[in-house]
Amino acid sequence: MAKSPAKAAPAAKAAAPKASAPKRAAAAPAAKATGTPSVQPILNQQFNAPAPLQKYGTVSQRLPIGLDEKTRQQSVTQLNQLLADTITLRDLYKKHHWQVVGPTFYQLHLLYDKHYEEQSTLVDTIAERIQILGGVAVAMAADVAELTSIPRPPKDREEAPVQVGRLLEAHQIMLKNCHDYAKQADDAGDDGTNDLVVSDVMRTNEMQVWFISEHVVDTPLARAE
Repeated sequence: MAKSPAKAAPAAKAAAPKASAPKRAAAAPAAKATGTPSVQPILNQQFNAPAPLQKYGTVSQRLPIGLDEKTRQQSVTQLNQLLADTITLRDLYKKHHWQVVGPTFYQLHLLYDKHYEEQSTLVDTIAERIQILGGVAVAMAADVAELTSIPRPPKDREEAPVQVGRLLEAHQIMLKNCHDYAKQADDAGDDGTNDLVVSDVMRTNEMQVWFISEHVVDTPLARAE
């Protein structure tokens, strides 16, 4: 009977490590909470940026599209002009969409927004062609304002016929450039740019001119007799 306490002693020692396991488990969340995050954004890299990947106004042969550098450079320069003018015309439509007044408000409000969406599609189409050619597409408002050939409108709200007049002037500038650029692209063998200018930019602008110009024809309202 005197040996029984001695046999119980090892069991007591074996139980001791089990008692410390909950303490280790409780300490684990605290360690995670005080540790560094596993993912941390690297901020303010723009203040110590390396050289740009590509300078604006240059072209690079990133895609083997069968056009020499001179041809691609010419097309990129012209397409950036079309892009700046298209962005400006797009925004001019949105300005007039917000500000139009008068008896034709509803019709013009909807038409302006429809044309805005169509010009927005052209913006992407032109910019993507510039990138395909190895160029850099103009993008920011300040840069567009410097490049565009479309006159800047006033901030004021204007009569609907004045709005239409500004839009028709902008379309005419665009279409004159389209005729010139399409011919030059064709002469240079840049069929892709020629097709874009004629099939997309030119035809969209011509259709919009038709719809817009009908709102300022010198014709009296019809009367039921």
